[in-house]
Order: sequence, then C-alpha cells, then structure tokens
Amino acid sequence: MADLVGVFAASHGPIIARDWETMPSGHRNKLAAGFDEIGRRLKACRPDLLVVISPDHWVNFFISNLPAVCIGIGEEHDGPPEPFMKKVFPHQRLKGHAAFGRHLLETALDSDFEPALSHRLKLDHGTCIPLWRIGVDIQLPIVPLIVNDLEEPMPSIRRCLAWGRLLRRAIESYPEPLRIAVLGTGGLSHSIGESTMGWIDEEFDQTCIKHFEDGEDERLAAFLTQALPRTGNGAHEIRDWVIAHAAAGSKGFELIDYFPSPETLVGAGFASWTLGK
Repeated sequence: MADLVGVFAASHGPIIARDWETMPSGHRNKLAAGFDEIGRRLKACRPDLLVVISPDHWVNFFISNLPAVCIGIGEEHDGPPEPFMKKVFPHQRLKGHAAFGRHLLETALDSDFEPALSHRLKLDHGTCIPLWRIGVDIQLPIVPLIVNDLEEPMPSIRRCLAWGRLLRRAIESYPEPLRIAVLGTGGLSHSIGESTMGWIDEEFDQTCIKHFEDGEDERLAAFLTQALPRTGNGAHEIRDWVIAHAAAGSKGFELIDYFPSPETLVGAGFASWTLGK
C-alpha cells in the first residue's frame, strides 16, 4: 500500500522566474525562504512520487477544449514552453508515473468522477516555478493534476474538496509501497489582465488562511464560494490548495509564511499540513 507522506502548497507567478535576479534582494530572500522551507520538508518526507495540483495557463487547453480536471497519466511530460522559464528551468522532459496516474484515473472513474486524461502534458510555470524553487530532484516522478482555475465554469469548491478526498483514497489504495507527496500550487490573491491587475486582496488572503487553519470544510467552501467572485481572478487558483487541504484530511494546516508580494503581483503563501485521517 502507498503512503501519503507530505502535503504542501506554494504560490507561483511568472515574475518570480522572469525577474528573480533583478528583484530587490530583501524580497527575493523572503520568497526564497518560503520555497526553501517547503523544499526542506519535502526532502525530509523522502517521496518516491509527487502529485502536483496546478492550473494550465492556456498551454495544453483553451476555451475550445477546457476540462475541469485532467490527470497526466504518461511516463513523461514536457517541460515549460514559456521563454522566461528557460533560464531557470531548462529541463525539456519531466518523468511521469503512468501506473499511479492511471490508478488515480480509474479510482476517479469508479467513484463517478469524470476527469480528462493526457498521456503527455506540457508543464508550464504553474508547475515548474515551485519545482525549481523548492529544489525538487528532476528524477522524481510527477503526476500532474491539472485543474481549471482560469475560466468559468470552474469546479465548485465542494467538488475540489471531494477531489482531495478522492486523491487520498487513490493513494491509500495503490498496491505498491510508494511514498507519495502532494503539492498544490497557485494563489493566493492576484489579478491578471483585469483593470485591478496588481491588486492583492490581503483581507481575502488572511480570511482564507484562517479557514484553512480552522479546517471546517463547510465553512471554507461557503467562504470561498461567496468571496472568489469578488476578488482578483488569480485567486481562483486557491482550488489547488483546497484539493491539497482535503487530501491531508482537512486538518493540520500550518502557514509557513504569507506576505503581499507586489513585486510578483501575488499574495505569496507557503503552507504545509499535518496529515490526518
């Protein structure tokens, strides 16, 4: 049987990669400290496999074909296509784990979930900025779980909680003795391509953090369902944290750090969960 050995979440944003060397050193050091602490904890878990929950930024999908959730079931995936990623994450290929990817897919289908699947995904900055900054070994197999956080209609928050619980069941029912970690990426609040671009909704971020700490799924879902339409569009990536939260058992949230990061246009958050049943 496989074991869930760690659950983490971290923000991402293109500017983190594009301007890493030129942003003010104090701010860069704060971002680095958050990523480094997740990296330290992840390495201490000694995972054999990492499930990464992330949006797709119009790299694999567009409005002509936009799945709510897509599971990467391939043995290999492509590295980030964005030019600004090349200097920091030049890897053209990333290892997948077809057996667990397919097990997750079959567990979902058997549970009346209907995800899309891909035998080969392009993993953009949403996945690869955290991998780069956390210092994930390039040989560590990855199973991508791509969530539509960009365009309505998106999965409901309650559905994301259900996806997290499903992911936990898939891990615990996998027949091989793998050590599996989960990383949710994105958020917290930010606004991209809107008139409010650059706005960081600190009140939303702090309330969201309190609900994760509280661990009550119904209150978390009610808050996010009501609040997300009123804040920046990038905040929808919190769905990836919600899935990670539910996979961890919806308890034991630990905020590693949070601070508004106008230099990268996001409310920067870093978190870990103590695993519960």
